[in-house]
Amino acid sequence: MSHMEHKGNSWHENCFTCNRCQQPIGTRSFVLKDANNYCLSCYEKQFALQCVHCKKPITTGGVNYRDQPWHKECFVCIGCKQQLAGQRFTSRDDFAYCLDCFCNLFAKKCAYCTTPISGLGGSKYISFEQRQWHNSCFNCKRCCVSLVGRGFLTCKDDILCPDCGKDF
Repeated sequence: MSHMEHKGNSWHENCFTCNRCQQPIGTRSFVLKDANNYCLSCYEKQFALQCVHCKKPITTGGVNYRDQPWHKECFVCIGCKQQLAGQRFTSRDDFAYCLDCFCNLFAKKCAYCTTPISGLGGSKYISFEQRQWHNSCFNCKRCCVSLVGRGFLTCKDDILCPDCGKDF
């Protein structure tokens, strides 16, 4: 009958068992915890954090979001499924979004270029009567001069500087 040795202790092969499932560990990987030996699957079941998304044990590289454990590969944007670990992201109604998806779904759209106005990173924008513009898009429709911080007139959907607006 062969025997097992680990850190100066010896066991009969049949006596070197997992503390949880009582199966012989043999040459399989095991974890020593609180002076007990556990086969890897029992150790994971008993001690590893469970991913809140897939319910499987997290053995390496987990992510903590809102005090809940996730696998990196499970913590993804609800829109495009891109991994969010290590990325800038935001949330709404308990769902996590990458910035692109969040802006496309929820951000105000510029009245001139129609792309989202994120407001993230301190980007400034102009708001007037239910319409918004990026600062760089807030220009006179006729002469293209910037109207940021200046007086302006509206003519239907257009914005005009006072010089161009005096013809209307």
